[in-house]
Amino acid sequence: MKTDANGGTTSARLAIDVSGLNKHFGDKHVVKDLSLQVREGEIFGFLGPNGSGKTTSIRMLCGLLTPDSGSGTCLGFDVIKQTAAIKREVGYMTQKFSLWDDLTIRENLDFVARIYGMKDRPNAVDAALEQLGLAERRNQLAGALSGGWKQRLSLAACLLHRPRLLLLDEPTAGVDPKARREFWEEIHGLAEQGISVLVSTHYMDEAERCHRLAYIAWGNLLAVGTGAEIVAAQGLSAWRVTGPDLAATARQLVHEPGVGNVTPFGNDLHVTGRDRDALAATAARFSSDTGQHWTEIEAGLEDVFIALMGDGP
Repeated sequence: MKTDANGGTTSARLAIDVSGLNKHFGDKHVVKDLSLQVREGEIFGFLGPNGSGKTTSIRMLCGLLTPDSGSGTCLGFDVIKQTAAIKREVGYMTQKFSLWDDLTIRENLDFVARIYGMKDRPNAVDAALEQLGLAERRNQLAGALSGGWKQRLSLAACLLHRPRLLLLDEPTAGVDPKARREFWEEIHGLAEQGISVLVSTHYMDEAERCHRLAYIAWGNLLAVGTGAEIVAAQGLSAWRVTGPDLAATARQLVHEPGVGNVTPFGNDLHVTGRDRDALAATAARFSSDTGQHWTEIEAGLEDVFIALMGDGP
């Protein structure tokens, strides 16, 4: 491990490397023994239900919250002792739009540049406006922007000081599909430039765009890996059910052998479980009794995350 000019240690491979992080709020244990590694230039997806500990974890990583215990580094800086240095190198985009509605796009970016004490502010702001396609709207008030344009402005503000790591906390919540797609194209472009990205999301299509994923619930990290690795590790058997009276079938299946979860998917049901033989027997019986069509399929990420939630804390 090398030491840089600012006193931080540098890693050729890991942007985030933490172990055993814990955080309590009163008697509530919000994050439990979090251990996480994110590689440089990687898009790392952070998934979990509301209240699972995602935001608290992100704030500990970027120096906004001090862990109760544990250790590790973010961009080579100690997450407990060198939080000021981490903040200078990280761009953090919160769930809620946090810029100023009564300032224009350009004024917002100029104000953020002042906060960071950036030299040559006008050129830096102009570059951010061009990079995120905001130049033609530079004089528009931020409060008048749609959700997608507010998202672009927030990302531009995060990138102004040229961070090496982006921490994006549910950045596409409430944004239309076209804006979401354009946002992710931008994120992949940033990763190609060597910027590391940790992004929390509820959307399965976004999870599939990440290089690797982690799933957190009840403060516990339940699964880490590529999408394929996480699906394979759970060992789920999955079936698609089509035909008549699916609502009644869903109610009947809940207590049947081999059935872990029953989830409506459009006009179909997805039935999953970890005992493949028992579930196959249930499928054969229901197919014969009801005339419905049961097809064994590969489990997807959404099937896996529903199963993990069903496991309980």
